[in-house]
Amino acid sequence: MNLVQKMSERKEDLAAKWYDIVLSSYPVETQKIWKANNDRFTNPVGITIKKVTSELLDLILEWKNADAIAQSLDELVKIRTVQEFAPSKALSFVFLFKKLMRDEFMEELKKEGKLDELLAFEARIDNLGLIAFDIYTKNRDLIAQMRIEEVKRSHHMLLRRVNKIEDASAKGAGQV
Repeated sequence: MNLVQKMSERKEDLAAKWYDIVLSSYPVETQKIWKANNDRFTNPVGITIKKVTSELLDLILEWKNADAIAQSLDELVKIRTVQEFAPSKALSFVFLFKKLMRDEFMEELKKEGKLDELLAFEARIDNLGLIAFDIYTKNRDLIAQMRIEEVKRSHHMLLRRVNKIEDASAKGAGQV
């Protein structure tokens, strides 16, 4: 049995462990709340993380549809982008998945003389990291642009108020 088949057999377990890895980057109290609450309306972030880790695992195992992988990855990366994580921490979940694969399969594959399968699979994870980085930078750029636009709007509104005050002062001064 090859690595992908072994992973497919243990998909639910691996997805749960990856979910735990992602959650471990949050405070302990947040982890407890997100793990205990399965309502997508009161726990949208926790449920999205759980859904995406499971979905991504399926897509990584198939490794056929880059658009689907990017779309699924985008959901999780967006969350981590707006949470103001440092880039390395925001994307660490991708590379920690590689560690998970090593912890779960390295010894077994070493005994079977199939470490090349693990290395080949790790290349998928590295590519996933590159896709995640592209998504992260796109989202950070979008957030920066939104902040710039908000400052421009605020500045424009402030100037409009100042001009109204000046107009009112000028009118009031002329009627004295």
